Amino acid sequence: MKSHNGMFPAVYDFESLYRGHLKARLGKRGRPAVQHFEQDLEGNLIQLQNELIWGEYKTGKYHRFHVFEPKKREIASVPYRDRVVQHSLVSQLEPLWDPCFIHHSYACRTGRGMHRGADAVQRMLRKVQREHGHLYVLKADVSKYFASVDHGVLKAILRRKIRCNRTYELCAGIIDSGIHPATLAPKGLPIGNLTSQLWANVYLHELDLYAKHQVKARHYVRYMDDFVIVHHDKAWLHDARRVLEQFLWDSLRLTTNDKTQVFPVATRHGRGLNFLGYHIWPTHRRLRKDSIRRIKRSLKRLQRQYAEGSVSLELVRQTVQSWVAHASHADTLGLRESVLGGVVFVPAERGRSPEK
Repeated sequence: MKSHNGMFPAVYDFESLYRGHLKARLGKRGRPAVQHFEQDLEGNLIQLQNELIWGEYKTGKYHRFHVFEPKKREIASVPYRDRVVQHSLVSQLEPLWDPCFIHHSYACRTGRGMHRGADAVQRMLRKVQREHGHLYVLKADVSKYFASVDHGVLKAILRRKIRCNRTYELCAGIIDSGIHPATLAPKGLPIGNLTSQLWANVYLHELDLYAKHQVKARHYVRYMDDFVIVHHDKAWLHDARRVLEQFLWDSLRLTTNDKTQVFPVATRHGRGLNFLGYHIWPTHRRLRKDSIRRIKRSLKRLQRQYAEGSVSLELVRQTVQSWVAHASHADTLGLRESVLGGVVFVPAERGRSPEK
């Protein structure tokens, strides 16, 4: 693996920090923390630069809270100035790793994403079905992934590529800052950190390489902590599962959850593959029921908030357009008409026409 030295000046470069600020404030310009930082933008950026140069920078205190969509998760958010530093750091690290990632790794990568991952899996299902007449999948999910990442293992993986001591020390400091105060165990990546997205991919890149080069999994796709292998031989997939689960524990201190299984995928009717927000068959794709339930709940909430004047019509449009974009990657024309056809948004001001 090619390693890189002398990266740190590019991390604390003023222009890099400024670009980090522009990325960190995207969509958040109205927030008090951003406005406060921008009141003395140049001074705050110079302060960060000096702390990094003189080795005085440390990640600030995390704000921890829970979100409940699509499931309950704890988010750990750092102060705004730390987000600026993380953007600057990731801008230097990402170009080192992204070219090394396998083609069918789709999470948190430019030009990839859920929709392309779902497209790739469906092409694999069609290919195996066409060549062998039947197909099976191993659908696996790493148990409590972000909370289980071992700090020592992650640092060793980073060290193989980052030979610049100052850059490595900054990475190690951010990693250790995320230790949960309730456990004090040296593991876990805070979901709210920008660096966590990259490092989560870096960590499971080890699994990708093992699956492709040692297990010889030809039809393999991973999206963050979920991965799928498509094959025509059920027994081969069971053997692959055992080998991969052993590798996950021995090398990465991870386990799969109880949803991990090998099963047949029907050609048209019967069981499909539940992956990346869709139920996928070789012939077609449907939206998951929980996605339909979520958009219906969101629409009702937005109708109420719009009538109260607490949200803008632009936010309503963004929410609807985002769901329509996701739904349009499946066979959902009738569903979209059913869900959205009767939804009316009545504005708070009297005398205005309702929006549909």
